[in-house]
Formats: sequence, C-alpha cells, structure tokens
Amino acid sequence: MVVSRPGSVFLGLLPLPERRAVADALRTETVGGLILLIAAVVALVWANSPLRGAYEAIRDFHFGVPALGLDWSIGHWTADGLLTVFFLVAGIELKRELLVGELRRPATAVLPVVAAVCGMAVPAALYLLTAQLGGGELDGWAVPMATDIAFALAVLAVISTHLPTALRAFLLTLAVVDDLGAILIIAIFFTSALNLWALGGALSGLVLFYVLQRARVRGWWWYLPLGLVIWALTAIGGVHATVAGVAMGLLLRTTRDDDETHSPGERTEDVLRPISAGIAVPMFALFAAGVGISGDALSKVFTQPEPLGVVLGLVIGKTVGIFLGAYLTARFTRAHLNPDLAWGDVFGVATLAGIGFTVALLIGELAFADGETGDHVKAAVLIASLISAVLAALLLRRRNAVYRRLYEQENPHVDHG
Repeated sequence: MVVSRPGSVFLGLLPLPERRAVADALRTETVGGLILLIAAVVALVWANSPLRGAYEAIRDFHFGVPALGLDWSIGHWTADGLLTVFFLVAGIELKRELLVGELRRPATAVLPVVAAVCGMAVPAALYLLTAQLGGGELDGWAVPMATDIAFALAVLAVISTHLPTALRAFLLTLAVVDDLGAILIIAIFFTSALNLWALGGALSGLVLFYVLQRARVRGWWWYLPLGLVIWALTAIGGVHATVAGVAMGLLLRTTRDDDETHSPGERTEDVLRPISAGIAVPMFALFAAGVGISGDALSKVFTQPEPLGVVLGLVIGKTVGIFLGAYLTARFTRAHLNPDLAWGDVFGVATLAGIGFTVALLIGELAFADGETGDHVKAAVLIASLISAVLAALLLRRRNAVYRRLYEQENPHVDHG
C-alpha cells in the first residue's frame, strides 16, 4: 500500500487549462529562443567584422519626438520600446499564475517563490562581494539576477526528449517570479529624475485602463492608443518604460466571462507572444549583444571585478541559490517535489537558469550606460550564459539518459530508433 505524504506536491500534474498554457508557452518561447540565438550571433559577428562602423551607425541613429524627450537611438527604442511588449506578456503570465496557476495556492507557491528569490539574492551577493574585494563598481549588482526564459527553454527543448514535463513547468513558474523581481528592480533602482506630472498622467491612464476592463469594454481601438499614451508618459516620467507594459498586463482580465471563449488577457497574449518572441526580443538582442570580442576583452572578463562578478553570479550564484532555495523549502516546509522527480533534475534546471541574456543585458545597459566597463559586462553576460548552457546541457543530458532507460524498460516492445 502506498501512503501519500502530507503537504502540497509542487511540480505535480497541472490542471488542464494550465497544462495547455504551459505547452503553448513552451512552443512559442522555444522557437523564440532559437531566433534570439541567431540574432545574438549576427550581432556578435557584425560588431566584430569590418562592417562594425555600419552596425554602430544604425544602432546609434536617433529619431523620435524631441519635444517630448523621446528622441532616442534605435538601440534605445528596442530596449524601452520593443521590450515593453515582452514585459506586457510577462505581466499577463504573472497574473495568470497568481489567479489560476501554481502561484495561486500558498502551499505550492512557496517553493518556486523561495527558489526564485534565492536565485536572485545569491548572484547579487556574489557580485557585490567580488566587486568589493576587487575595488570595482557596485552598480551592477542586479545584472546577474535575471534568467532568460526563451534561451533556457530553447536549450531544454534541444536536449529534452524524456525529461518530465514538470521540469518545464518549474522553469516557467520560476521565470515568472524571476521576471517580477527584475521588473521591481528596474522600477525602483533604475529611474532617472522623476516628472511627477507625467507619472500622474500615466497612473490616470492605468486607472482608465482598469475601468474599461471592469466595464467589459471590448475593441483594440480603445486599448492600443491608451496603451501608447501610458507607455509614453511612463518614459517621460523617468520610470523605465517597460514597467508600463507589466502594469497593463496585470490589469488585463485573465478569467473568462460566460459569453467569452477567451479572456482579454488570453487574446492579447495570443497576438503579442509571437511578436515578443519573434521580433521584439531578437531585435533588442541584435543591438544589445554587439560587443567587441578580442583576446584583451575576454581576458578582462575574468580579471576585472565587475564582469567577473557577473560571471560568478550567473554561473554559480544562480545554480546554488535556486537549488538550495528549493531544497531547503522542501526540507523544512510541507511542500515537496513530485515523487517521480529527483533533485538531480532540479539541479540541472537551476544551472540552466544561469542563462541571463535579455534582461541581464538590459540591466547592464542601465547600470553601465557608457564606457568600456559596460561592454565588458555585456561580454560577461554572453560568456556566463554560454557556460551555463553548456553545463546544464551536460547535466540534463545525463538525466535525460536515465529517464530514457526507464522508458525503454517500461516499453520494451516500442521501436526506439
């Protein structure tokens, strides 16, 4: 007789709507991750070729509305403009997780929340320790805190043929909390001089957005102009414009009325997720990842305190923080893993979370706006993400082989190719 253990099983079987949402997200983000990888490679090759001057000229080309303070470079537009789409989708995902996903129940939410928080705190602490001991700048403490879910899922998709689906759900849930942490950091610590009138206008726009949602007003022609106004006022107000995207995502309804086949949040996510994964994030990568990679630059990644702190934070801090956070939570609370999973699986995924490409590059740009240090930190993000991807691939391939053998033992008459 099997006696069930008390407590809440995290990474167990998800409800059908949530399983469908996870599957759809995996398909889009995996393809998006591959496009993102291509964009990053193109940026690196372009920036280290004889055409580097053309790359910099395009990246630094300014256009916009100078009277509103929105005369930005193309690189700036991709970071503050296109990435707003990415963060709007993140806001919708966060709200869905809070209302109908794993985060709606405190007993199951505690494990990924604690793991994600530890996965942000430990990398930041490692960076601060490295920078302090090396006499470097402390401003980059937030750079190694973020995980790039698109890249991570792309790596997982390449190597995962028999790994439990629950591991993908864990990575997605972890990323939602991780994104929330990054959003709060950007909103609180990376703001310029505040324009209270503009921020008041943005807040009024969000209130109107909420009222329209509550009144069940439908039609994109209401929300698109209003969203653009909220975004512009947020940027003019001195808060990073991507915060506006998150706020609108959180305000969108994610539960369906009786006469609806899809909620406004679901419809918006269906439209914007391919744009986010296929256009917005790769375009940002194209103009953010173009750093010069010379022998001298690579050596400085491991000899200067700021980039070294980023590498240690992403490669070691993320793995240790997430794994220990999850293990200690399961050890000392009523939450526990699905009995079909092993802690080796979680360790592999924790290592995979060291891929900190998109948001890490964004925070790096905010923390080190100018100078060689900023380029070295960008190079550190790329190198650390590559190291984490390789280590995670090795670990998860071993776990995948274990699950493949178990599958073959349980299905001896199936042709395994």
